[in-house]
Amino acid sequence: MDELTLGQEFDPEQFVTVARFEDPVEAQMAKGMLETSGFECFLQGENANQLLGAAFRARLLVHRKDKDAAIQLLPSADADATEESPEDEEDDQ
Repeated sequence: MDELTLGQEFDPEQFVTVARFEDPVEAQMAKGMLETSGFECFLQGENANQLLGAAFRARLLVHRKDKDAAIQLLPSADADATEESPEDEEDDQ
């Protein structure tokens, strides 16, 4: 654990979406790439995506401080993947 989470409870508001994926396999591959590079990250909604792929996208989230570096490692993500959703905008406030 890094210094931001050590001794503190996990704060989901400190994580932002860096990519969205229709294919859960691609989402897992991107997550693995970021984890291998040392980023703390997780997927949200990858199982819902299997139910109705066109309606749900798996979201790849990283810590706010790692956002720019993570985006640079994911050049093949969807064009709208790094655009902030209204939910993400609320996180920035």
